[in-house]
Order: sequence, then C-alpha cells, then structure tokens
Amino acid sequence: GRPRGEHPHGSVGLDRPAHRPRRGPRFAELGVPEAIVAVLDAQGITTAFPIQAAAIPDAMSGRDLLGRGRTGSGKTLAFGLPALTRLGTGGAAPGHPRVVLLAPTRELAMQVHDVLRPLAGAVGVRTVLVAGGMSYTPQLRALRHGVDVVVATPGRLVDLVERGAARLDRVETVVLDEADEMADMGFVPEVTRILDEVPAGAQHLLFSATLDEQVDGLVHRYLHDPVVHGVDSARASVTTMRHEVWGVSARERRQVIAQAVNRPGRTIVFVRTQRDADETAERLRGAGVMAGALHGGLPQGMRARVLHAFRAGRVPVLVATDVAARGIDVDDVSLVLQADPPHDGKDYLHRAGRTARAGTDGLVASIVLPRQRRRMERILREAGVHERPHGVRPGERLAELTGGAEPDGEPISAERYKALIAPPRPARRQGGRRGVRRGGRPYRRRGSRQ
Repeated sequence: GRPRGEHPHGSVGLDRPAHRPRRGPRFAELGVPEAIVAVLDAQGITTAFPIQAAAIPDAMSGRDLLGRGRTGSGKTLAFGLPALTRLGTGGAAPGHPRVVLLAPTRELAMQVHDVLRPLAGAVGVRTVLVAGGMSYTPQLRALRHGVDVVVATPGRLVDLVERGAARLDRVETVVLDEADEMADMGFVPEVTRILDEVPAGAQHLLFSATLDEQVDGLVHRYLHDPVVHGVDSARASVTTMRHEVWGVSARERRQVIAQAVNRPGRTIVFVRTQRDADETAERLRGAGVMAGALHGGLPQGMRARVLHAFRAGRVPVLVATDVAARGIDVDDVSLVLQADPPHDGKDYLHRAGRTARAGTDGLVASIVLPRQRRRMERILREAGVHERPHGVRPGERLAELTGGAEPDGEPISAERYKALIAPPRPARRQGGRRGVRRGGRPYRRRGSRQ
C-alpha cells in the first residue's frame, strides 16, 4: 500500500479510473446526490481521491475547512461537490449568488467551471464564469437572471460588485482555491474585499499548497474553527517523481532541449520570459518538433486554443512561463524540462507539480549551465530535492533518459502550426471570444517574471 499521507496526484475533476492506484469510497457513500453521481459515473469518475474522501463529509456538514493539497490532488470535486449538494436546488435571486468560488487565474477558473457546470446542471443549479479579459455582457446577463454559483477571478468579481451587478450578502459558501497563488499574484486586497462582503456565517473553504504569512492571515481572520485536511505537503510531493539535474554546455543547450522533448507523450518546457517562450517554441518547430508557446503576453483566446491543442495531444510540447503555467491542469505530462532555472524552491515545486499526476510516472529535468550551478544547488536545497548535476550531451544517453530522438530537422511551417491551434470550435465558453473587451481586470503578473 501507499505510505500514509501520500496521494496519487489526481487531476482536477478529470481523473481517469485507470490511473487510480487505490480505490477510495464511492461518491454516493459520501452523500453526493444520485443525479450528480450519475454524471460522474458517465465521465468514468467513480471513487474519491484521498482529499475528496477526507474533505467532502466535513464540508457537507457545513464546517469551515482548510485543505492542504497541491494542484492536481482532486480539489475541485473536494469543494465543488459539497457546495452543489448543500445548495439543494437552484433558485438564486437576481444579482445574489449563493456560492462563490475564487481561483487565481482565468485559465484555472475556466477549468473549475468546466468541471462543475455539468454537475450543477444535473441538479438544476445555474453557474457563470466571471473572469477578466472576457466580455462583460454574458456575465452581466447571467447575474441579472440569477445564478447560484459564480466561479470567478478576484479582480473581475470586485469590479462587478462595485458596479452593483453582484451582491454577496446572500452567499452561503465561499471557496478560495490556490490561495497561496492568489497571494503571490497580489490579489489579497481583492480577496479581502470579497470576503468582507460575504456574511460572517457563510461556510468558508480555503485550499492552499503552502501556508505563508498572508494566507495564514486570511485563515485566522475569516475561517471559524476550521477542520484541517492535508493530503501532502508541497515538499513531500517531490518524492513521488523522478528528478534529474543536467550539466549542459551553453553550446549544446539548444540541441539537448530539442532532443529531450522530441519524444512520445506530453512535455512542458519552462523558460524565464515571454520572449524566451516564443523563441524556444519557434526554434523547436524549426527543428521539426511541434511546440507551442504559452505566456501572459498572448491574447486570451490564443492561450485557450494553445492549451486546448496541448490537452488534446495535437501540440505535444508546451513552452511556458511560470505565471502562464499556473492555469495548466493536464493529466499525462510525463516530462517537465526546466530550460531556465526557477526563481526559488517554491517555483521549482510548482513547476514539478505539472507531472506525476494520477499515479503516473513523471520526470523533472533541469538544465544547468556552468555559471548557474551554485544558484541551482540552493534552489534544490529549498525544494528538498537531493540530486547532483551530471553531464548530459545530445545522443544515446539522452535518448535513454527521456525517450527523445534527435529531430529530423524538417521544419514545421507557421501555417501548419496555426492550423493545429485554430478553433475546431470547442463548446463555446461563457463569454465567447467575440467582442472581447480587453478591459476588466486581467490577473496581475508578478514583477517581470511572466
């Protein structure tokens, strides 16, 4: 059996039963309504992950809850199922939502909404996605007609509250997902403003991978006698994946990256800046590797399409910046390659957390140039990773490490790449892409590290 305290790193609400290493309780046994259980069964989600099995009964009872689990531990269902169950049937008054779910980024809010919308529909509960960088019109219309559940980024929700379009005085449950990320991105003032508008007697559920000073402040100020559930600490999670530190010469760095990622399966390459992401993806396509860039400088519609193509497997290599990657919650990423070192140990763990989900294997490989060696040793110590650099060059050894082959050098044209990420129109999201207003409050980016 698995050591106590370790969990199978499931994806948010999209867990595939084949990857569940140990059967948990069935959702019906946890008190989830039959109509919702039927939708989950149809999606192949039949048994609860540890964070779900632990948190759902307490959240169902109305207790405030502090959940300690990293991204990918199945948190969306851990908070979403109790929130929907406690609502009973829909029936919110115009402009008065009954549940507010806050997520740090637009992409994560979209994913949470995508998971919960069909479950809510099964019990007649209406939902809306409220995020910056999307059209106000559908959001305002939904609120005017009355919605039970608002999934939101903090900035846009504050905006709608200030406009008088949303009032939070009848909210029964408020959820903060990835509270540490919201704090890192400068959203604590907006979160505080929202929580101050919510009745003190509402149920508060807060999920966070780490508890830094700002998150701890929110817990003490707004949660009343919370029950605490921790599936794993961020540091413990590093033991469930394989780590490699590659000493690479500056001259061979590009070749090593190209061969390492030219492999079966999904790969995420982390780089420092938006420009690095664009240039690295272009170079990889020039070498014959289908790669796409994901960063905060891309229009929202483009980001959503690149992520959709990555999730569907049409673009198997994603070159991302740290901030943009926070919206990624995709199963079966079997390689995370750090082409540039992370800022610190915390960022190392966030990057590493994109692999080894749902019981699958994952490799986290970090490229280190000679001048970066001392800095990388410090970062590894902070992350609790005990690996020493070993020299890696293009060739057979690298093929053994990642399954990567040297690219054939047949360039992928810009037209072919654009065709892959062009809309095969997915089901139209709330807020569409037409008439997108660039105003609102897109999420803030931390410093220059985007």
